[in-house]
Amino acid sequence: MSRTYYDILGVPRDASLEEITAAKNALAKVYHPDANVHKDIDTTAFMQEILEAYHVLSDESRRKKYNQETFGESTRVFKTFTVGPDGDSEDLSFVTYWNAASQLNETIDKSVRLMERESKKKSISHRIFTKIGKNQQHEDSFRNRQISRLSMQAIQYITVLKMAGIPMEYWQPEAMNWVLIRWGQKQSLDYHSLFARYDAFIEQTATSTEKMKLRSKSRRYQNNLKKLLSYALEA
Repeated sequence: MSRTYYDILGVPRDASLEEITAAKNALAKVYHPDANVHKDIDTTAFMQEILEAYHVLSDESRRKKYNQETFGESTRVFKTFTVGPDGDSEDLSFVTYWNAASQLNETIDKSVRLMERESKKKSISHRIFTKIGKNQQHEDSFRNRQISRLSMQAIQYITVLKMAGIPMEYWQPEAMNWVLIRWGQKQSLDYHSLFARYDAFIEQTATSTEKMKLRSKSRRYQNNLKKLLSYALEA
């Protein structure tokens, strides 16, 4: 079977309208021709594919007809990929992995904001804490539950990325977006080789200051991810 609209957007077949819209918006940021005009890359064709996929999947009746024609599907719902008991998975579109990395980054950002809020609360004086102690405990408990839920979501995205054989150092937007654009131009390429090309690109074009910033950002990313995953261990 050729690539489906679900493959193009990188969403499962039971994706909600919100998930479909979020995937379309995220891909548009990378593939819109205006975003690539200075990169000598024409992404018009793939942007048209994205909009066509969204046009069909965002409409309930068109989506139902598409599913019937493409999958012979009536009421049964399938996932874009499945994990078997032996841990194997189907060969997925790189867009799926890019989407997982994007969702992981959003999850980490949300957790960082929650943890920063928690840290600020802990720094208030003992006198103030005594006055609002009971309410504060309820708020802290609620915030911890939120972070725990985010940590479980993060594990799902990490599983997808690890099964794809994509090392952690490439999960951040800079690398994933760079590879996504090149893969979109020639989807027969092995995306693993594109990550090696990304390393060479950074080595050849980035200044010492830019490389230092990337390394610093990578360290923060990994530290924030470890903090988030620690909540899953405590849950």
